[in-house]
Amino acid sequence: MKKILFLFVLIVFTYPNLLSQNTLQHIEPPFWWCGMKSDKLQLMLHGENIGSYSVGVNDNRVSVSGTHSTNPNYLFIDLVIASDAQPGTIKFELTNPKTKTKIPFNYELKTRRENSAERQGFNSSDNIYLIMPDRFANGNPQNDNMSNMLEKANRSGASGRHGGDLKGIRDHLDYLKGLGITALWCTPVLENNMPHASYHGYAITDLYKTDPRFGTNEEYKDLISEMHGKGLKMIMDMVFNHFGSNHWWMKDLPASNWLHQFPEFTNSNYRNSVRNDPYVSDFDVKKMNDGWFAPSMPDFDQTNSDVATYLTQNSIWWIEYADLDGIRMDTYPYSDVPFMCEWMKRIHLEYPNFNVVGEVWLNSPPQVAYWQEGSANNNNFHSNLNTVFDFPMCFALQKAFTESEGWSEGMGRLYDILSQDFLYKSPMDIVTFLDNHDIDRATGLLKTKENMMMALAFLATTRGYPLVYYGTEILMPGMKTPHGDGDIRRDMPGGWSGDSVNVFTNKNLTADQREMKDYTTKVLNWRKTSKAVQLGKLKHFIPENGIYVYFRYTPNETVMVLMNNNSEPKKVDTQRFDEVLKNFASAKNVIDGMVLHNLNSVNVPAKTALIFELGK
Repeated sequence: MKKILFLFVLIVFTYPNLLSQNTLQHIEPPFWWCGMKSDKLQLMLHGENIGSYSVGVNDNRVSVSGTHSTNPNYLFIDLVIASDAQPGTIKFELTNPKTKTKIPFNYELKTRRENSAERQGFNSSDNIYLIMPDRFANGNPQNDNMSNMLEKANRSGASGRHGGDLKGIRDHLDYLKGLGITALWCTPVLENNMPHASYHGYAITDLYKTDPRFGTNEEYKDLISEMHGKGLKMIMDMVFNHFGSNHWWMKDLPASNWLHQFPEFTNSNYRNSVRNDPYVSDFDVKKMNDGWFAPSMPDFDQTNSDVATYLTQNSIWWIEYADLDGIRMDTYPYSDVPFMCEWMKRIHLEYPNFNVVGEVWLNSPPQVAYWQEGSANNNNFHSNLNTVFDFPMCFALQKAFTESEGWSEGMGRLYDILSQDFLYKSPMDIVTFLDNHDIDRATGLLKTKENMMMALAFLATTRGYPLVYYGTEILMPGMKTPHGDGDIRRDMPGGWSGDSVNVFTNKNLTADQREMKDYTTKVLNWRKTSKAVQLGKLKHFIPENGIYVYFRYTPNETVMVLMNNNSEPKKVDTQRFDEVLKNFASAKNVIDGMVLHNLNSVNVPAKTALIFELGK
């Protein structure tokens, strides 16, 4: 009898929670924080027929300013959080107006990290390293296959999941730090429960959950915590334009206009240039903005205020939860422009010093500069975007070292791109790179170790924030054309047990690979110490006969770079550079430490970049 009574009491007291759990399938964001600059918070509740329920809360820390529902299985609750709200559990109660059925649920307000709002984003002092987590290192083979994930591991497949994960990255943080890296950008780590090619991460199926084949949310947070302990920053890759077609809400959309829909499948035209084209047609703009990125990637409609709020809160949630140092925003111009402007404004409201770099994949400086805050644009909008990727410089670097010198060829390509920096409000706030996960690897295009070392030297000493794609330090090859994405996203040698080559230990690296790795390590670690290349002004001289000379300088430091793009050594008469050199008596080579005491001329070996710190 006592057992029966005990069971009855247990059911009575736990029934509301059981009912809540069975009825409420999702509550997003899953929790929030006290003390945010904005006192507004919108909860999205998903559960069978909850759209008509009223919301009750008897807690002076929050008040309900409104509710609405388009789909009867969703309820959006608009809250106002009191300025003096203390952390803890808020008890809500949903009530069915017809049946009077009640559904209680708890919502937690957490304490923010100390000085969270003052966090400093990545900047020009950083050396950024791009990793595709699935292809870097397999630290935990036990998570390669998960029962609830559609795609299983297949390392032999170019588009398969190879097993790299968060633990693999964490295991090699000391390698990255030793290489001279200060900030890490990982392609998306959120759940991609798609049946094919889920490794790349850009078809997200749960925006609040790390993909279990990479690890858990806690493991992601712990990785970043350990990175911070080693002086490393984390830049999270986010995707606002689209999501994965297997996202849980695709079976039951919150609203029909949650995404762009057409009578038949319609791709984006991928023409980012429509945004600043003064002659553009409405038809082309709509196809660019509303078309899907791929059949497996439905396109968000960010003119829906609930979508806009959902995405904004999601990004703030990850910054606060994971302690992020920056965001790389995918396909930046594809999203609704007014929404993106407001999103950046909201990010800066909460985190004034936070940095976001937008993927603005355009071919000319005017088109790229259009997106940076403060730069001139023909639509007179404020993007509020700090930083952009320098695709024009990337494409110039891929050609400059492999062609004959000419008026606008060879070194002239680099000079011409820099000469257009007047278009940018802040030309120092640009991410420069030789390649990335979407284009041919620089090694395949530049062909030789010497060309790669020159390109890396330029990357480390020109304006902006240098970014290195994983494997560049060992001349990793790969050509998207004709081999496909898998060829430019090869596994990092040594990241898997049994690999015959190991970049982390130097096992079986070729002589050229070792030399490139050593050079990368010296250049990037030196750059960490040089205020001249991190913060200084740039002065360059028109390339002549394959020789390009430029200076980076602050009031206290000056760096001289001489690049010889010829196949034979050159003796460079420095008289032309006297406006800078007249104040200096010596030059120290940052690679080998040798010092020149006669600066009237400098001998530059063939296909070499010399980097000097000038002394008086």
